[in-house]
Amino acid sequence: MRIQQLTLTDATWKRVVSKFEFLPNIILLFVSPLFLEKEQLLDQLTKKYPDTTIVGCSTAGEISGTNVLDASVSLTAILLEKTEYKLVKVDVKSMNESLDAGATLANNLKADNLKHVLVFSDGLNVNGANLVAGLKSVLPTTSITGGLAGDGSNFNKTFVIANHVITDKIIVGLGFYGQNLKVGYSSKGGWDSFGIDRLVTKSENNILYELDGLPALALYKSFLGDNAKNLPSSGLLFPLSMRVNEYDAPVVRTILGVDEDHQSLTFAGNIPQGSYVRLMKANVNRLIDGAEDSAKIAFNVTNKNIELAILISCIGRRLVLKQLVEEEVEVVRDALNINAQITGFYSYGEIAPFGEFSPCELHNQTMTITTLSEC
Repeated sequence: MRIQQLTLTDATWKRVVSKFEFLPNIILLFVSPLFLEKEQLLDQLTKKYPDTTIVGCSTAGEISGTNVLDASVSLTAILLEKTEYKLVKVDVKSMNESLDAGATLANNLKADNLKHVLVFSDGLNVNGANLVAGLKSVLPTTSITGGLAGDGSNFNKTFVIANHVITDKIIVGLGFYGQNLKVGYSSKGGWDSFGIDRLVTKSENNILYELDGLPALALYKSFLGDNAKNLPSSGLLFPLSMRVNEYDAPVVRTILGVDEDHQSLTFAGNIPQGSYVRLMKANVNRLIDGAEDSAKIAFNVTNKNIELAILISCIGRRLVLKQLVEEEVEVVRDALNINAQITGFYSYGEIAPFGEFSPCELHNQTMTITTLSEC
């Protein structure tokens, strides 16, 4: 595997993008919505490299090496020398199609020698939990990682890239095949839960209507106090920890929107009726420790020299860490391998197993890491 990492800006991309040291067969693009010439960039790349697979999405911040940037593009050129791959794109007209879209994507990638699937999805028009459920229904034993595209903290419009296409309402999956690719992965948070468990007494998919028989939005606002006036963006700082039953590991759910008329909350993933939730808050040191733990687990899964690490961290973590945000990337680098190339983005949801023997899940507020190397 050969890798080249570039950071592009509106002022420099035309000069920088022609400086590849080799002919890549895959280009990863994590693009800020503030990057003005994204269509022109994609047009130039597809014309210059017509046989190269180009895939990526919009961000809530770009990770290039140990830098966290805005209004830029984190471009990673990859030459896989021993591994076959395949890109599949699925359109979604509405959030209700998320489950079927996941199953369709998985069926189009499925093969006996499928090693791993990397997924990037629209972050606002897809139910991430149902997407993951659809993927797992077809590929129950295949490792799957990825994330939901971001749009800063605006929650207005996200986009996904599939070769010459750059648009919303699509999901892409990049499948890797054969035994020459070594893949590691992990997803850890570092948030602290507080208060009492609340029973979800009314919900529908990712829309929460009632907790303990009370209107969910009113109850949630009572937790937030003065922060409630800045919803939904302030909700990123106070996610919910959810467990379906006492045996499952809790997952974190982040707010995407609020509905004053119905007194409901919309989340990035499902909140099943009958589940239990608790409010969560952040501790800066715990978040950074969580990122380090995630890196150590991913390194142990790979168990060899890592060549590329793809980091997908939640926008909520970035808002909490503020000027310390690069510290969570630095601890990942130190735990993995100082020579590994690092790319990634801040997201509206992360897709990964908790660890090597866990099923794939939709997460929020985690540092999710995928490591790749050829052997």
